[in-house]
Amino acid sequence: MKRTFLRLVAPVAVATLALTACSGDSGGSGSDSTGDSGDASAAVITVNGSEPQNPLIPTNTNETGGGKIIDLIYSGLVYYDADGKVNLEMAESIETEDNQLYTVKLKEGQTFTDGSAVTAKNFVDAWNQGVKEDHLSSYFFEPIKGFPEDEESVEAMEGLQIVDDNTFTIELKQPESDFELRLGYSAFYPLPEAGIGDPDAVAEFGKNPVGNGPYMLDGDDAWENNVAIRLVPNPDYDGPRAAQNGGVEIKFYAEQDAAYNDLLSGNLDVLDAVPDSAFGTFEDELSGRAINQPSAIFQSFTIPDRLEHFSGEEGTLRKQALSMAINREEICETIFQNTRTPAKDFTSPVIDGWDEDAEGNEVLNYDEAKAKELWAQADAISPWGDAKFELAYNADGGHQAWVDATVNSIKNTLGIEAAGKPYPDFKSLRDEVTNEEIQTAFRTGWQADYPALSNFLGPLYGTGAGSNDGNYSNAEFDNLLTEAASASSVEEGNELLMQAQAVLFKDLPAIPLWYSNVTGGYADGVDNVVFGWNSVPIYHQITK
Repeated sequence: MKRTFLRLVAPVAVATLALTACSGDSGGSGSDSTGDSGDASAAVITVNGSEPQNPLIPTNTNETGGGKIIDLIYSGLVYYDADGKVNLEMAESIETEDNQLYTVKLKEGQTFTDGSAVTAKNFVDAWNQGVKEDHLSSYFFEPIKGFPEDEESVEAMEGLQIVDDNTFTIELKQPESDFELRLGYSAFYPLPEAGIGDPDAVAEFGKNPVGNGPYMLDGDDAWENNVAIRLVPNPDYDGPRAAQNGGVEIKFYAEQDAAYNDLLSGNLDVLDAVPDSAFGTFEDELSGRAINQPSAIFQSFTIPDRLEHFSGEEGTLRKQALSMAINREEICETIFQNTRTPAKDFTSPVIDGWDEDAEGNEVLNYDEAKAKELWAQADAISPWGDAKFELAYNADGGHQAWVDATVNSIKNTLGIEAAGKPYPDFKSLRDEVTNEEIQTAFRTGWQADYPALSNFLGPLYGTGAGSNDGNYSNAEFDNLLTEAASASSVEEGNELLMQAQAVLFKDLPAIPLWYSNVTGGYADGVDNVVFGWNSVPIYHQITK
């Protein structure tokens, strides 16, 4: 029977989600904006952020600094509401009879901010360009028929066919049980003609992009590098996320403490990341305007196999020893003041299908004796000697305290030299990671793109995946991902994904640390603040 996408509900564990702002006079409801901008406030909302790593091209943005902006200036076929439910946006309908061939019909009359119409060609060309240029998020198009295998290159994927200006079809290589859930992720946004073509020209376009979302850049000088980006409502946007304020200014902070102090002093309206220095006090200091709720964020650190002592059997033993040398419970309690929860797997407890008793997760338990035993077994293969274990992190993200605690736990347990290695900002760290130049372990994490277990696994650990920072590759894991994707239901797919996680627990391509609560707050006089399932505030409905 044909299914219409309008009826689809994302498989989020609703019982674990209470995703509205904490109670108080300034708290808002969880409802979406109606799209009526007539009641919009003229006030500009100031929020925290970080300098994007790359120009603002949807298929080439996979980090939170740029992603926060991308989601405001572009609109896709669908969007996720605060509870993680999927709603139509640019699409009039998305239909399939077999989970393999999808027919997409667009709403008529939608435009980009340059006045050009949003058509089927804008979606197809943007997706094909992402694949052709091997953009960071091109992995998300892998299920589509014609996606290149190995080192091949294609001009266009045969699975994407334009029917008319407002209709196109998507044919997958095989049925995918959760493909429709993915379409709200930014990689699937469209681009106008100006954003398609020569890579250098596209990069220039991304510095002053033309989008189709609820906001647009406030002029040619709206983006001040390492300072801020200023967005204003898009007057031609006619969708369900219409701005209820006079714009959003995203300030780029080098330190979270500075952002928090600006919030307390009234120089910032909304903060989505409380620094660890304030974990014990922020709920009292914000007096009913604090946010502390579950979210789909997973934290870890990654050790590339290419580093000395971390390949083959020796590397596996050392990663397992390091994992069991970390006292996660103590760090979550003392450093994070219980705003984090020790990890039990590679996903998130707010996602449907999560299991705290995942097979193989005993490697995440603190066990001093076992850690020393495993380290000694690795030394028997190749002695560690006086080498130093370093864990890299960006100093502008409030990570020093937990990194210091983590490396101290490792140092005290294994009796080796261990220390944190700070980078000045997120971009400088990510550039070395992306270019495979980093020579140490480094902090990693994942904020879900769409509400499914598969989103925490495939993009990070699948062979060749765009966010596979350690270049991990395991055929057994890849095969289980493929089987899960072609399952007849999300539930059946989740069972296979748990088997895939058992493979990860053996190899530890990343070492899970903890799940994050979203901790944030808003200033006095700011209203309608709701933090969504993925920890991001619903910016378009905030007023003051």
